[in-house]
Amino acid sequence: MIKKLFDKIFKPKGDKVLNKDLNKNKHSETAPAKSSKRPTLSTKKNARRSADLDSATIIPQKKHKIDRTLLSNAAIKTTEGLQKAGFDAYLVGGAVRDLLLNRIPKDFDVATNATPEEVNRIFRRSRIIGRRFRLVHVLFGDETIEVSTFRGSHLEPDGDSKVTDSGRIIRDNVFGSIVDDAIRRDFTANALYYDPSSEEVLDFHNGFPDIQAGILRMIGKPEIRYAEDPVRMLRAVRLSAKLGLKIDAATMAPIAKMADLLQDVPPSRLFDEMLKLFLSGHAIESVAALREQHLHHGLLPMLDVVLEQPLGERFVMLALQNTDNRILSGKSANPSFLFATLLWHEVLAAWESYKAQGEHAIPALHLAMSEVIATQAEKLAIHNRYTATMKEIWGMQPRFEQRSGKRPFGLLTHPRYRAGYDFLLLRCESGELPKELGEWWTTFADADNETRTAMLQADTAPKKRKKRNRKKPSTAAAPEAQ
Repeated sequence: MIKKLFDKIFKPKGDKVLNKDLNKNKHSETAPAKSSKRPTLSTKKNARRSADLDSATIIPQKKHKIDRTLLSNAAIKTTEGLQKAGFDAYLVGGAVRDLLLNRIPKDFDVATNATPEEVNRIFRRSRIIGRRFRLVHVLFGDETIEVSTFRGSHLEPDGDSKVTDSGRIIRDNVFGSIVDDAIRRDFTANALYYDPSSEEVLDFHNGFPDIQAGILRMIGKPEIRYAEDPVRMLRAVRLSAKLGLKIDAATMAPIAKMADLLQDVPPSRLFDEMLKLFLSGHAIESVAALREQHLHHGLLPMLDVVLEQPLGERFVMLALQNTDNRILSGKSANPSFLFATLLWHEVLAAWESYKAQGEHAIPALHLAMSEVIATQAEKLAIHNRYTATMKEIWGMQPRFEQRSGKRPFGLLTHPRYRAGYDFLLLRCESGELPKELGEWWTTFADADNETRTAMLQADTAPKKRKKRNRKKPSTAAAPEAQ
């Protein structure tokens, strides 16, 4: 102990430094030198293709003519990040299909052989989502890239999958190869894989020639594929109307007789698919196709009744045309407004019924609104955030017919006034209300206060009697205690 103390006091510090330098030099002689360069992504074709790709038709850029500049930076960064980590990664699905149809994709999906956990580790800003299908959302600023692992067969006995008695897949987290993944996709046009690094498209099911021929064809036996996921029937109608593709005869044949399977699909999922259909920019064609295939009975059961009435049909078609025009011109469309128009004539019928039973007009309207939404929710669950706005739009309609006193001024300040006003114009244009009413509100909204006051109509409504404040009788002073 005394020796250690003396060494600490009297031993030169330079010896420690010298020993450290010797150890460092010794280590540097044996350790391999680290490269300062980051690994770069090779764009050369591999000499050996994996066995999985042997069954694919490889389409070069000269043939498919996809413009790489139309890809988002986030999509390219995602595929590059996965490939640099040693995984396969492709753009897949609707984005590739749209690029081949000379359309600009709204979003990009990536398929890879990396598991969700591996993808999550590669990208710092990412999160694993979903229970039915586990996916990874990779975030780049405001853009989100959805990354899925190649799917395997849900029939594997040891896999994490679950199927109902009708054949519908309700959980599917079985991973496989790119060949397995291509078989699992719905239509041949959606089973194309594009590699941004090589600019090649892999086609496993003749999707490229189908797109060139304008055909929408189901992969596998349509009856089995519709049983696995009945929403595919709606998707076939939507994509056909949106993309101008003709549904293959074998793909079309089972739809009408299998439409009842949609009743087994969760209402919230049906709503999401119907929202895509109505906001595709081709809602009129989609509704016509739904009726032709008898698919609307399980979704909008009230719609068929409305469309059989000349006044109701004109109103709904005007609303759908208005929505299509907004979408195709690059503007947004409000789902609340759209569903309010689709269900309005059913609300009108229920409203008249309640008034006939002796209910006052406004309470009767609120009862009618609640009844229609509750009935609709049994088939197609419209989100609460939309139904609240729908009720506001409907609830404003009687107020537009009140053009006297302070009521019109108050209505102009309503937060949903613009939506209610547009709804009123549709009612006037369809013939439900006089056009003069819509014109009056258009002029009133644009006028100054003096002109607005002059436009007001005489108040003919019976005035409510003012309540008289009755004075309480003064209580006599209590006699003093004796």
